[in-house]
Amino acid sequence: MKKLLPLLLATLATAASAQSWPSHAVTIVVPFPPGGGTDTGTRILAEQLARKWGHPVLVDNRGGAAGLIGADFVAKARPDGYTLLMGNIGTQSINPSLYPKMNYDADKAFAPVGLVAELPLAMMVNPAVPARNVREFVALAKAQPGQLTYSSSGAGGGPHLAAEMFKDATGSFILHVPYRGGGPAIADLLAGHVQLSFMTVLEASGQIKAGKLRALAVTSDKRVSALPNVPTLAESGLPGFNSISWIGLLAPAGTPRDLVEKISADVREVVGRDDVKDKLVQLGAVPAAGTPAQFSTLIDNDRKRYAQIIREHKITVN
Repeated sequence: MKKLLPLLLATLATAASAQSWPSHAVTIVVPFPPGGGTDTGTRILAEQLARKWGHPVLVDNRGGAAGLIGADFVAKARPDGYTLLMGNIGTQSINPSLYPKMNYDADKAFAPVGLVAELPLAMMVNPAVPARNVREFVALAKAQPGQLTYSSSGAGGGPHLAAEMFKDATGSFILHVPYRGGGPAIADLLAGHVQLSFMTVLEASGQIKAGKLRALAVTSDKRVSALPNVPTLAESGLPGFNSISWIGLLAPAGTPRDLVEKISADVREVVGRDDVKDKLVQLGAVPAAGTPAQFSTLIDNDRKRYAQIIREHKITVN
């Protein structure tokens, strides 16, 4: 009985903490600068969770090193549910294959909470580029090998790999210019400093609809509701092309299981609301909240997939 008492007390304490949580503000770390798809999706979710929990949900942008800085911060945070990470396909499924040395163990540092949304990418050009569709752009790139440039949210991220897959599929040579997040990458595309970007529809749909950027295609296997007139790359002469991003919530490893389950259930509830789903869809995201187990499987499956792509394309980071 004496041996069972500490275990019983620990179980009761965990249950109590899950029931009383949160008692103050919660912080969601976005490991990228403001303005990108991960940031935009996080702010939509944070607003809804703050209403549900009755406490502020703060968005803390800690960009740099393709998301490694922000992810490392959360990996070392107290596992009490008050510091969470909004990861994406880059931080969770791509970086472990790109960076042989990281300050945290990608397999053990986090407790997956749940997927929030899938993020199809848009292939976009500055309006000054004289290409109205994918075929015209490919012809332009082949006529000027190495003279066109594309921006990405960082070396090795989902947009970077999508662009490299596009180059490989079309046999075109376009120079890569990496940035420290989607916001700065789009800013330089708008300014005409680069000609092309692959970015999430979520972060770019406003600029596309305003005519400030021209979308040539989307990278998903189906058209995106926010941009119904923009064809997929598969429709544009690249059959089978499918490369999307996603965002999902994670907690530091060691966070009590009941607390992880509570946060996950709350995320599923708010993302499942019609007004929230409509807002995400209008901006170009695909709401897809799920359980911790489902999210863990997605991370693992995409890690295997992108590890193969990285090997085949010999993609490295400095």
